[in-house]
Amino acid sequence: MNKIIKAFAVIVTLVGSQHVNAQKVFATKTGQIVFNASGGIEKIAAVNNQVDSKFVDATGQIIFGVLVKGFKFENQLMEDHFNENYMESTQFPKADFKGYIKNIKEIDLTKDGKFPVTIEGNLTIHGVAQKVATSGTIEIQQGKPTITGEFSVKIKEYGIKGLYIGEKIANEAKIKVNCKYQN
Repeated sequence: MNKIIKAFAVIVTLVGSQHVNAQKVFATKTGQIVFNASGGIEKIAAVNNQVDSKFVDATGQIIFGVLVKGFKFENQLMEDHFNENYMESTQFPKADFKGYIKNIKEIDLTKDGKFPVTIEGNLTIHGVAQKVATSGTIEIQQGKPTITGEFSVKIKEYGIKGLYIGEKIANEAKIKVNCKYQN
């Protein structure tokens, strides 16, 4: 009986390790998120080129993490107001997204090309999580994926308050994501 249990354990281990090896985890620490919340004559836009992201090809699971203070503005005073008065980045230092590419099974990740994707998950900003769904593109070049997408978020839905929202600052921020992954 003991030999049967040991043999079963070996089989489970071998089958399990083959399954784990069948999926690839792609990662980047240099992804890019750009947001634009221009609501009037002033340009209110910033870029963060230090986006940490992981993508699992077999399941379509995708996560993004970003330090709020990593967003850089053309105007330093605007960056200070963004961090102190709106995003309260000392209290809420990170924003993240956790979700899935819903149509991952329809994409052949072994072939070069551009493929449309549908992404759904939870976006957490300012300590508030909201469901987000958007479309985007996954481009495969020499076995390496690049995921891009655009969507909008309603600023006040994330508990962000401020004097100029709806005036100088738009009610919705447009977000662009661009992550080139390595395996």
